[in-house]
Amino acid sequence: MRLEKHPILEVKRPEPFTFFFGEKELLAYPGETIASALFANGIRIFGYHPKDGSPQGIFCANGQCAQCLVLADGRPVKACMTLVQPGMRVAPLAGLPQPPPPPRTLAFREIEEVEVEALVIGGGPAGMSAAVELGKLGIKTLLVDDKPALGGKLLLQTHRFFGSREAVFAGTRGIVIAEKLAAEVRAQKTVEVWLSSPALAVFSDKKVGVLREGRRYVLVCPRVLVVATGARERSLLFSGNALPGVYGAGAFQTLVNRDLVRPAEKLFVVGGGNVGLIAAYHALQAGIEVVGLCEALPECTGYKVHKDKLLRLGVPIYTSHTVLAAHGRERVEGITIVQVDERFQPIFGTEKTFACDTILIAVGLDPVDEFYRKAKEFGIPAFAAGDAQEIAEASAAIFTGRIAGRRAAQALGRAVEIPEDWEKTAEILKSKPGRLHPPPQAPDLPVFPVIHCVQEIPCNPCASVCPSGLIQVDPADIRKPPRFTGEKPCSGCARCVAFCPGLAITLVDFQKGREHPTVTVPWEFDPPQGEVLAVDGEGKVLGPAEVVGIGRVPGADHTHLVRIRVPKDWALRVAGIRLPKEITGKIPPEPLPIPDEAVVCRCERVRASEIRVLIRQGVRDLNEIKAVTRAGMGACGGKTCRNLILRLFREEGVPLEEVTDFVARPLFLEVPLGIFAGMEEP
Repeated sequence: MRLEKHPILEVKRPEPFTFFFGEKELLAYPGETIASALFANGIRIFGYHPKDGSPQGIFCANGQCAQCLVLADGRPVKACMTLVQPGMRVAPLAGLPQPPPPPRTLAFREIEEVEVEALVIGGGPAGMSAAVELGKLGIKTLLVDDKPALGGKLLLQTHRFFGSREAVFAGTRGIVIAEKLAAEVRAQKTVEVWLSSPALAVFSDKKVGVLREGRRYVLVCPRVLVVATGARERSLLFSGNALPGVYGAGAFQTLVNRDLVRPAEKLFVVGGGNVGLIAAYHALQAGIEVVGLCEALPECTGYKVHKDKLLRLGVPIYTSHTVLAAHGRERVEGITIVQVDERFQPIFGTEKTFACDTILIAVGLDPVDEFYRKAKEFGIPAFAAGDAQEIAEASAAIFTGRIAGRRAAQALGRAVEIPEDWEKTAEILKSKPGRLHPPPQAPDLPVFPVIHCVQEIPCNPCASVCPSGLIQVDPADIRKPPRFTGEKPCSGCARCVAFCPGLAITLVDFQKGREHPTVTVPWEFDPPQGEVLAVDGEGKVLGPAEVVGIGRVPGADHTHLVRIRVPKDWALRVAGIRLPKEITGKIPPEPLPIPDEAVVCRCERVRASEIRVLIRQGVRDLNEIKAVTRAGMGACGGKTCRNLILRLFREEGVPLEEVTDFVARPLFLEVPLGIFAGMEEP
């Protein structure tokens, strides 16, 4: 189940080694996590829950839950965060794990305290950008991140980024931006980086607990704190929502784009924001069939160009639909979706059922801002950046990170200014998709670009790369759609086609015949062989088209330019191509489960029905619900179930101002107690 080729990523592996899962001897590669190695060997079930024996598998792939818990050489570990080692013996959990025998002798060390001027938590785009600004000012800065490499979610993004080409690398793939920012961080002499070192807690004595390299507990004493911890994905309540094979876009992209594992054969996506639309496109690039995507709103909330890419490739998109149930015994085997009315209530009789082995939930994000809130509570000068401040695109995170870095410097007494236009640029980059504009009129020229990008989104690479300056984007507000001026002849270089992040520009050429012009379209898959289908912007098939050439533009990282010959009536309508392949999905025979069976608390297997009973009995305190049902008492610390319980209150007609929230967990993730005492590894 490993990827052997990818249209964007280089697939190159070192020599494999063997490890064991139960009694099975399996192959793994250096640098793979246990979870990725198991997925690559076709194993989706990692264990069984001690409460009801339900199968457990990967869920967040980010170390924030405990769904993937396994025994590795006798120790309970998170499979998604633990690297597999040669000869390692991994065993599924069946019941509660038995603790390993204590060492015969115990050794302890003093807890190290590290003083820094600035501590940055999070090594994604916002955290790296903040660290660079601090480093340029010579400020002693420590950057900590829980992953083994800098980059955050940029390491999972193979698509080109939107935004300003001059300000935030727009037109460049996320994986390349990660490399550029990481190099800038490493170039700062006063910035130290601790990888595989999660922050655990912010304490009232203004110290921050960090688990350095996953082994040594260290107290960091910063004068100022920058929190750039990103976001966590929201979940949904539906029958079968806890089956192995139901997980978020982050987990999916981690497996596919970071670990080069193909975790699915048939995928269904729930959620039409940018996260869901992009993840579906990444699945197609990995050779995974996307059998459908549903969105509860009447229109997808992500960029139209992302939606159009899927439509052109033949992915069915069902708006005003939501998931009703996942089907399967031990793992996902199918999904049923249903149309909803204007109040988002199911319209029964409109159910549609598809065969799939994976359901990707992409229904929004919540800021990971616990450290920021605690720092403010305890009087530590703190600044949030990126998604920890406000959910937006990674391009916005880069810019808000820069601003947070300079604000932190000001709090340290440094005489540094924040340019007035930075705040405006940040707000533009945070913008949600805006209104649609009518398509432009075709110019009377032999060669010209057709711009299919008609929605207001912050983006300007097409204008930046046109050598003749014929494509213009309002420099004062890059959210306005680009326009082709036609003031002079177009050279036909196709740079605008190759560098458009939304793959939303084509090039029409009438020079070799008015009746059958050529149209150049962008293509980010293996070069097509034989006949293709020409499609319009909404994915409607116009008809078969002859491929007359395939080219590249220098510097256009892995984007092919496919030239097709079409009838003149199609020339302005062609927005892309599709290979002649049908998407299929057989209907599984399972009946629809009842919604009350939805699992609200995955860690403790608490169902919606149990919590509804308490709400109807008058319970208005999440802590009381925790005491009675254990919901929120699991290893993830209530990170997922809290919002789902609040949704149940709303569904029962209880105003949230009447509800008492959970008492926040003091620690961000679970740590062996001996670590806090400075116990040395045996």
